Amino acid sequence: MTLAHAIFAAGCFWGVQAAFDAVPGVWSTRVGYTGGSAVNPSYEQVCRGNTGHAEAVEIAYDPEQVSYDELLDVFFSIHNPTTRDRQGPDIGHQYRSAVFYLNAGQKEAAVTKILELNRSGKFPTPIVTEIVPAKTFYPAEDYHQDYLKKQGLKTCGSNDMRMEEEEEEETDNEQEWKRKLTPLQYDVLRRKGTERPFTGRYYRFDEDGTYSCAACGNPIFMSQDKFDSGCGWPSFDKAIPGHVKFTPDFSHGMERIEVTCARCGSHLGHVFEDGPTETGDRFCINSAAMDFTPEKDTAKD
Repeated sequence: MTLAHAIFAAGCFWGVQAAFDAVPGVWSTRVGYTGGSAVNPSYEQVCRGNTGHAEAVEIAYDPEQVSYDELLDVFFSIHNPTTRDRQGPDIGHQYRSAVFYLNAGQKEAAVTKILELNRSGKFPTPIVTEIVPAKTFYPAEDYHQDYLKKQGLKTCGSNDMRMEEEEEEETDNEQEWKRKLTPLQYDVLRRKGTERPFTGRYYRFDEDGTYSCAACGNPIFMSQDKFDSGCGWPSFDKAIPGHVKFTPDFSHGMERIEVTCARCGSHLGHVFEDGPTETGDRFCINSAAMDFTPEKDTAKD
C-alpha cells in the first residue's frame, strides 16, 4: 500500500486534525506550521503573526479508500472559506484558509473544487482560500498533537462553519454566559473588556495554587509563575502549555497579542515581550477572567 499526502489550513489546527482523523482512509495526521519563512518556528512565534506560517494539518491517506477530491469536500465543510485570515474567534494570517498542494493534480483539483462551489451558491460570498505550493512542514509541539483527543473534546468551535445554525447557537451561548457570569466577568471574558487597574482580587494575591478560566474552569496559570509587575493587573511569565491561545490584536490603535482560553475562547488579557524573567514574557491578565484553586484543594483532587 502506498500512502499519499495532503496539507490543509483551516483555522485552529486542533479541530481540523480531529475532523480528518474521523475520515475513513486517513491513516495519520499531524499538526504543524507551513507556508512561511521562519525555520522550525514555535507556536508562540507563529501566533505573533510575523513568521508567515499558517496552522496546518498534514494528512497521510490511502487513495484507494479516500480520494483527494473527497478530502477537499471535508476541508470545505469544516470551516468558513469565505473569511480572510479568520475562523470564528481566531483572527490572524496564521488562521487563513489554504490548500498547500504537493503536485499539479492536487492544484487542479483544488481550483476546480473552488470554481464548482462558487458557482453553486453554497456560500453567500466568494471563497478566499489560497491555493499555493507546499513548503517545508514543521511539526508543532507535542502538546498540540491530538489536542482535542487528549482533552476529551470532540470539536473545536472555531472550525464549525454551519453559518446560520452557528449564529443562532452563538446567541444562545451568549445568553447562557450572561446567566452564568457576573456582569464584570461577562464584560471581560465575552466582550473583551478590561477591569480597572489595581482593583482585581488577584492583583495583590500570593497564595499557592492554580488559576483557571472563570468561564469554563480550564487551568491556565500556576501560582509559581506569577510576579508583581506593577502594571495593576495579575502578571505571569508563562501559561500552562496548550491551555491558552494567542491572537494578534489591533484594537484601540495598538498592536498587541491577545490571550484567550484554549477551551472556550474567552478573553483573558494580553501578553507582552517585556517580562523580567528568562521567558521574556509578561502575561497581563484580568482577575475577573480567573478563578483560583488553592494548592491543598488541588492536591485533594
